[in-house]
Amino acid sequence: MKIAVVILNWNGKELLKKFLPSVISHSAEATVYVADNASTDDSIEFLQKNFPEVKLIQNEINGGYAKGYNDALRNLKEDIFILLNSDIEVTAGWLRPIIAIFEHAPKVGAVQPKILDFNNKSYFEYAGAAGGFIDKYAYPFCRGRIFDHIEKDNGQYNDDTTIFWASGACLAIRKEAFLEAGGLDEDFFAHQEEIDLCWRLNNLNYSIMFASKSTIYHVGGATLSSINPMKTFFNFRNSLYLITKNVPSPQIFWVLFIRMILDGIAAFRFLGQGKFNHFFAVFRAHLNFYSSFSTMRKKRKNFPKKEQYYKTESVVYAHYLRGKKIFREI
Repeated sequence: MKIAVVILNWNGKELLKKFLPSVISHSAEATVYVADNASTDDSIEFLQKNFPEVKLIQNEINGGYAKGYNDALRNLKEDIFILLNSDIEVTAGWLRPIIAIFEHAPKVGAVQPKILDFNNKSYFEYAGAAGGFIDKYAYPFCRGRIFDHIEKDNGQYNDDTTIFWASGACLAIRKEAFLEAGGLDEDFFAHQEEIDLCWRLNNLNYSIMFASKSTIYHVGGATLSSINPMKTFFNFRNSLYLITKNVPSPQIFWVLFIRMILDGIAAFRFLGQGKFNHFFAVFRAHLNFYSSFSTMRKKRKNFPKKEQYYKTESVVYAHYLRGKKIFREI
């Protein structure tokens, strides 16, 4: 089984300088690639001079996470692709548990390791934690992270288990599953495109697993921080994309209606906090979604939409109204 570790880079020389050495040191089982998204800094020259052992893929434009990886993976021959953020420190032996799951379970389409916070290593990291799920209104949450509440890692999720989505911060995926599902949706540009891909994998009867014995440390927010209104825009718009593409037909318009009400509440919450740019970002997200609705609806695939992946309770209701803060309470 051949493994490709592929790091997407855009003007990230300093991140490569800091984190690429750990990837090279601890990834002997894999071929390491850096896919450059048309950087305008000297990332390419830096790589060629300091890391000649790393294979370089040069994308023609910066198409974001989705197009960047689609372009980078198109001609790779390895059996397993590992999409790894440039702001991640990996640990010794991190690949072996991931490879073992793929070798022993042929219907596993994707795997995620344990993702801890690089700056506070005893806590989970926001983007993935110990594996992702969604509620019935397509709000994503994780074992170890409910909205902004992050759990300390006390070994409570040290089990290899089935999850609904694997984080794009470190997404290990079979090449055949990636191609069968159609790759990443480039209209997402960035944020939640991995959830969309995993939703399609589930509907194609692939399972997605959490590898508890594999640990990485993620900085998070290196490309778009939580204070950037563009992150708010992508998260709100792309959630509506997720619903339109993937929710079963009988529920789709009801789910969209409820989600729009909840998004409106969130927007006015931003307004009350004085976050005017985020308030307008939510409404721009909705306007952009309305103009794209027909396109997204045409992307609905003919394979069955499986309802059993939804949590029965709304995570918004559970967290904000009932005060539930950890995954096991949901």
